[in-house]
Amino acid sequence: MTTAAATRARARSAPELNRLRPEDRAVHDWYRFVLSFPSHLVRDYLDAFGVDSSQRVLDPFCGTGTTLVECKKLGIPSVGIERNPMAGFASRAKVDWSVDPEALVAHAREVARGALESLWTEGIDDLGVAPLFQTGGRRTAPLRTLPPDRLGLLLKNSISPLPLHKTLVLLDTLEQHRDDAVYAHERLALATALVSEIGNLHFGPEVGVGKVQEDAPVIGPWLDRVRRMAGDLAALRAQAATETTVHLADSREAEELLAPSSIDAVITSPPYPNEKDYTRTTRLESVLLGFIRSKQELRGLKQGLVRSNTRSVYKADTDDVLVAEHEGIQRIARRIEERRIELGKTSGFERQYARVTKLYFGGMVRHLSGLRSRLRPGARLAYVVGDQASYLRVMIRTGQLLGELAQSLGYELTAIDLFRTRIATASRQQLREEVVRLRWPG
Repeated sequence: MTTAAATRARARSAPELNRLRPEDRAVHDWYRFVLSFPSHLVRDYLDAFGVDSSQRVLDPFCGTGTTLVECKKLGIPSVGIERNPMAGFASRAKVDWSVDPEALVAHAREVARGALESLWTEGIDDLGVAPLFQTGGRRTAPLRTLPPDRLGLLLKNSISPLPLHKTLVLLDTLEQHRDDAVYAHERLALATALVSEIGNLHFGPEVGVGKVQEDAPVIGPWLDRVRRMAGDLAALRAQAATETTVHLADSREAEELLAPSSIDAVITSPPYPNEKDYTRTTRLESVLLGFIRSKQELRGLKQGLVRSNTRSVYKADTDDVLVAEHEGIQRIARRIEERRIELGKTSGFERQYARVTKLYFGGMVRHLSGLRSRLRPGARLAYVVGDQASYLRVMIRTGQLLGELAQSLGYELTAIDLFRTRIATASRQQLREEVVRLRWPG
């Protein structure tokens, strides 16, 4: 059985295929986007494409670095492009294995001590921390918080006041003791602890707020994450020299970032056309770590993304003109609009459903078009995409349409592999998640 056939067989029999395997957790677990695809899928296609250390792999929607990390583990040079600053920061830190693990832990312990001392002077005991010294007392100072404009960017109750205060103390202490050799890894450890232990977030079909906890330990979970990083770094130092580059940029402008004929393979998962606001998924850590400081910065971030949801659509957008002649996409857009009128849906977002569908595929045309001159002859590509029915239950066969668009641009469509199936939340329809396999001629 071929690698791709084995992947299809697993998709039919294993709903858990998308989960990260225990043996793959090293580095991937440092920070993982909730919608990430699994590292073993990357290995499947590296193997299917025959990629080795003499070649270079691109992930133009690299998110939190799944493809890049897996390539680095295998000694394969890679390049990533990501517009979300939090995700791009995570990718850069996750592929930097030059950090001395002992120095990382030693510095983090110094920072932890300083943060605990600051909290102690305020009468705050960070519960759950194995104390570096005896703590206790009564709080005497008001709690720190964010400026109102930055606080307003967060999902309401996504972090409670006391854990927020302790997090801000830790961030201040990190700045006071800043060591650039370990700074990025320490901040990434905090981002992960914020999402998993400190905040009140809940992840389902969309990010939301779960049970609100009045208090949560901060220093202990952060230090634990740092120690786990150090353990992975100690085991992976031999692969640290493998070249990996991450560009914080718009994937539709890949042509401006890459050298001509420099890419041998592409393995990626772009956003799907649905109502998931990908900036919400990383909002808590993005705001607290200072990657998004205002509504203007948030707007600028959304403008640099392929349009995949109505909350990132703007009047000046023009990518939809690139699919004006594609009858299949135009037919879906018309059906969405007809359905909206039938159901009497009149909200501003609902009125954008048809347009965002065209903008999404137009953005993918821009991306694929600009990428062509950067591919070596015979380059192989794998795009993980999923069917969608988010817009009034009108089915969008994303993989099929993306394959057709790629063919119109000169790519060869070699296969569409079934990765897995899932059930749509609203309609209970079974949706396909697929890998669109392409080849650049030559």
